[in-house]
Amino acid sequence: MSTPEQPLQPLNANEEALLRELGRVMIVLPRVIDADMMREEHLPLSEYTTLMYLSEAPNRLMRMSELAATCNLSLSGITRVVTRLEKQGLVERVRCDEDARGWNAVLTDAGLARLEKAWPAHLASARRHVFDHLEGTDLTQLIHALRRFAT
Repeated sequence: MSTPEQPLQPLNANEEALLRELGRVMIVLPRVIDADMMREEHLPLSEYTTLMYLSEAPNRLMRMSELAATCNLSLSGITRVVTRLEKQGLVERVRCDEDARGWNAVLTDAGLARLEKAWPAHLASARRHVFDHLEGTDLTQLIHALRRFAT
């Protein structure tokens, strides 16, 4: 932060380069993993991610608004994804027990099987586009630094 006594300092060359590369990674990485998932499994990354988070939730169930936030989508965006998955029999929507206005998304057995089938393609893509480029990097330190961005 700058104060009246301490003016805002311009970014140095390394800071500028890092900021630009982070921006590029945030755009390119989801695109390349999505392309791999579509080519290998005919499953968009948005659908894979939705299935993944549902598989990790208690009873494989999440409130739609919570699922949207977890997947970094708007409520209307997650509704479109869940509707596509529902048409394939991979997810069901059920009313919330505690709130008759709310809806939960529930991963079906078929959805879990689809996730398990697609997992190797996602793993291979993640290794190829991320982890193969981080050889020798302290991943624990990197994780902590990246987590601080969102807090």
